[in-house]
Amino acid sequence: MPDYALEQAAGGRVAGVDEAGRGPLAGPVVAAAVMFREAPPEGLAALLDDSKRLSAARRDLAFAALAAARGAGALEYGIGAASAAEIGALNILRATWLAMARALARLPAPPDLALVDGKTAPPLPCPVRMVIGGDGRSLSIAAASILAKVTRDRAMARLDRRWPGYGFAAHQGYPTALHRAALARLGACPHHRRGFGPVDRVRV
Repeated sequence: MPDYALEQAAGGRVAGVDEAGRGPLAGPVVAAAVMFREAPPEGLAALLDDSKRLSAARRDLAFAALAAARGAGALEYGIGAASAAEIGALNILRATWLAMARALARLPAPPDLALVDGKTAPPLPCPVRMVIGGDGRSLSIAAASILAKVTRDRAMARLDRRWPGYGFAAHQGYPTALHRAALARLGACPHHRRGFGPVDRVRV
């Protein structure tokens, strides 16, 4: 389970940063940056983990708890995204970095350090420390993973209503059999990512 040890060891204003949506064929990539003012209380900490290990209901509960904690002044967070068009223009890695920079820019003040899940350090406007498996080690990164995942899933549900037939609410744009069949049947919509092979092989 994640804890607050990395943040406490670093000292100062430390933000956890993570993303959701690098692998899908459609929709944005979304990133979040979370900064706790102090170690989160046990009740909130118990809700936080790598978003991939949580059910949708548990993620929604954690998302609401994080929003309430921000309202109470216990933490700060920012959420940023890069669109499918930006992914096509930049590539998915650089678009992910752009979403992370936008998330950090939405914090009330820049952090002294960003703890970022993964291996490759992004060019962010603050010092960066990479944490492999960070969403399972750091409460700040775990919180960011939940905010990014829930925000992106809700965006895909909205796209599902605008572009029925693709099943976006069911698969969130990932290359499932359902999604590939819909692509073959309907062609790509404007929210599909150019530069991804299964999208480029079908008609627009």
